[in-house]
Amino acid sequence: MQRRSFVRQAGIAGVLAAGAAPAIVNAQANIRWRLASSFPKSLDTIYGAADEFSKKVSELSGGKFQISVHSGGELMPAFGVVDGVQNGTVEVAHTVPYYFFGKDETFALGACVPFGLNSRQMTAWMLEGNGLKLMREFYAQYNMINFLGGNTGAQMGGWFRKPLTSMADMKGLKFRIGGFAGKVLERLGGVPQNIPGGEIYQALEKGTIDAAEWIGPYDDQKLGFNKVAPHYAYPAWWEGGPQIDFFINQKAYGALTPEYKAIIEAASMYAHVDMQAKYDGKNPVALKQLVAGGSKLFRTPKDIMDAAFKESQALYSELSAKNPNWKKVYTDFAKFRAEQNLWFRFAEAGFDDFMQQQKL
Repeated sequence: MQRRSFVRQAGIAGVLAAGAAPAIVNAQANIRWRLASSFPKSLDTIYGAADEFSKKVSELSGGKFQISVHSGGELMPAFGVVDGVQNGTVEVAHTVPYYFFGKDETFALGACVPFGLNSRQMTAWMLEGNGLKLMREFYAQYNMINFLGGNTGAQMGGWFRKPLTSMADMKGLKFRIGGFAGKVLERLGGVPQNIPGGEIYQALEKGTIDAAEWIGPYDDQKLGFNKVAPHYAYPAWWEGGPQIDFFINQKAYGALTPEYKAIIEAASMYAHVDMQAKYDGKNPVALKQLVAGGSKLFRTPKDIMDAAFKESQALYSELSAKNPNWKKVYTDFAKFRAEQNLWFRFAEAGFDDFMQQQKL
């Protein structure tokens, strides 16, 4: 009785610190889950977060809890993973929530929206604000619970055969752009194309699309976009800090013991931090290599940025008027964003602005 009382009071952290973990873990049943990713295996950064998650779950459970990871298209289409989790075909998906805005635009707020939060602000909203609570309430409608599964940091603005010079260049532009951001692109006169990462190169090479964005230098170089489109834009006004999620089937998660639930949370947080560390570490070298190889950087013209911002705000107002799910989450999101931008304007932006002007 004393031991059971101790476990209840101390929780998993106290148990581990006290050295009681082996007995607890050994008492758990062996579990085998499957995880469906939306990403190709070749991308060791974004796909790799699911591998890191799976490894940590195994390590923390003493090998009793195993999650096999499957790349986009292996078990189901890359954009079919939410349906897979919802109906219990797989227990877990690793994906970007905004891919599924067609089900409800509110999905996008779980990842990023144009002119939204940067990566640190997004994590803060999730963990210290109301983000995780609000998104979990929303995802419950789809029979799943989410855990943070990575963030790429601010992204690049895509690869173009010809550089953008003004708003006139947006008219009729067939642009592969991630999920929800396509709704703003349409309002600018563009033609959004929602294509999985593993299929972008072929579409760009064949001329099916005029331009494409993915994430940033490290992944873009791996995917070879620089070979078929020489002009590289920045920044991605639609992705200041996109969060990737682990979606877990509610019934499967609910059947776990408290200890296994704690392991899921710990492993997801490790993968979340690890992903951006990899991108921040690898992108600078890749960008230098791309430029040395002939890629031509250009900044997205201000008139396009201004128009995109204006249309984004108009879209959010329209959605708030007709979608109760969106309004509930976005109202909190927007308030948090305003507070964060006030703070970042001084400390973060002030420091960054000075340092980026120095010759180090």
